[in-house]
Amino acid sequence: MARESEGGRGRDRDRDERDSEFVDRLVHINRVAKVVKGGRRFGFAALVVVGDQKGRVGFGHGKAREVPEAIRKATEAAKRGLIRVPLREGRTLHHDVNGRHGAGRVVLRAAPPGTGIIAGGPMRAVFETLGVHDVVAKSQGSSNPYNMIRATFDALGREDSPRAIAARRTLKVSALQARRQGVDAEAADA
Repeated sequence: MARESEGGRGRDRDRDERDSEFVDRLVHINRVAKVVKGGRRFGFAALVVVGDQKGRVGFGHGKAREVPEAIRKATEAAKRGLIRVPLREGRTLHHDVNGRHGAGRVVLRAAPPGTGIIAGGPMRAVFETLGVHDVVAKSQGSSNPYNMIRATFDALGREDSPRAIAARRTLKVSALQARRQGVDAEAADA
């Protein structure tokens, strides 16, 4: 009997250690009111972004009567929906990419070292939790945080690593890298 309870605690501790590797950012809280006979009943919706700052990120949406419960639900949903994004040198994107969701459109551009995160509101939270250090992002269209987050995730889903592109084109990664460095040298000369 004692052994079973110890095993349960061990699993909880393992889960806590695994959860501690994630960083979460609260992006938006929405308060809604339902008018009832005695007055108003308030509900809260939370939008949370979770990431490990090493290339994995996810977002979640949770609703509840109290703010902490809504945030907890959103965080759990975000951890269930993590995606892996390939990063160049662990600090920026491999290439420029566009994303859209509904009326929200975003443009994400790779940036040289030292640029920092140049992005607004919800997109900044995604890049901080993802572990990107240098990126330039622009939101065009809707400023609704839900649409901006989903458009950003659409763009990040289209991000490819040189290894994936080389496999698709049946080339060697070194051949692609050499081609890229030749383009960079031409751009520097111009």
